[in-house]
Amino acid sequence: MSMKDKLHNQELYLPNGDEVMGPQTKCLEKLYEYNLTRPFEGKKREQLLIEMFAEIGEGCYIEPPLHSNWGGKHIHFGKYVYCNFNTTFIDDTHIYVGDYTMFGPNVVVATAGHPILPELREKAYQYNIPVVIGRNCWLGAGVIVLPGVKIGDNTVIGAGSVVTKDIPSNVVAAGNPCKVLREIGDRDREFYFKGKRINFDILD
Repeated sequence: MSMKDKLHNQELYLPNGDEVMGPQTKCLEKLYEYNLTRPFEGKKREQLLIEMFAEIGEGCYIEPPLHSNWGGKHIHFGKYVYCNFNTTFIDDTHIYVGDYTMFGPNVVVATAGHPILPELREKAYQYNIPVVIGRNCWLGAGVIVLPGVKIGDNTVIGAGSVVTKDIPSNVVAAGNPCKVLREIGDRDREFYFKGKRINFDILD
């Protein structure tokens, strides 16, 4: 099995050969071009994202700079996904993100890891495990999501959290390591922030 084939089968592989780095560098050229776009070049950004990503739905918006090991080649976005400044996707294998999910600034989603055994790290071995983030999630500023994690639909991850294990749907979770704090419930239908009441009469 080739090193390129091992990108997606969770086995140890060497990422530094031409077989991997050649195609990867071509992807990074597109990413470089995206990050150089000007604010009024919205149509150009949309077209570049279509070319860069494995899948990207309508209405997605990514604030440059975007950082990504493969320039989005292994990223699958639903529709209306938003990424704030400085989002980093270590997309050496697949990352799946559902519709309407939002990423705060400086979020990191990593699929790549390195073995604990020093002798293997010295030889630069790596492994990749997919990450799945559900529909209508919100990951606050500075969240880090580690390889193999799954986050359920509608879940909020608090700013600065390090997500090391799966998080279920419909909860608020935070911390390092990230843990469920509570379920999303009736109070969240009444208040949006620290006693500030939602006035549905003035919302579109």
